Amino acid sequence: WEPPGGELAARRSPVPPPLVEEWQRTARERLLGLLGEVFGDPGPGVPLHGTVVRASPGLALVETADRDDDILVVGAGRRGWHRAFSGRVARYCLAHAHCPVLAIPPSPLEEELASAHRRNAWHLPLNVRKLPC
Repeated sequence: WEPPGGELAARRSPVPPPLVEEWQRTARERLLGLLGEVFGDPGPGVPLHGTVVRASPGLALVETADRDDDILVVGAGRRGWHRAFSGRVARYCLAHAHCPVLAIPPSPLEEELASAHRRNAWHLPLNVRKLPC
């Protein structure tokens, strides 16, 4: 997690420790909530524990997965022109990690669904025959 405005803003205008503790608690609650939402009560079937780290996302992942026997799995970001604005974390991890990194590309279905959503938002006709099965 990062403070609102990032680390630079936090250094320029220091905040009281209770507020920092609240931000960290909120980050931990969000992580645990998301893990529960994704995996449910039984969990993913492998040992899993959530770790909350104060740093930018790429740096936090690289510093946490710092052993040779670790493997870091990251999303590779979107395709197309969105790539200029996303995928920075994956690129950082690929360039700086000391362990193997597995970059997972987005599902082709994700772009199809996004395209359908854009068409609906603009009230454009949708040819359902062109959608993948």
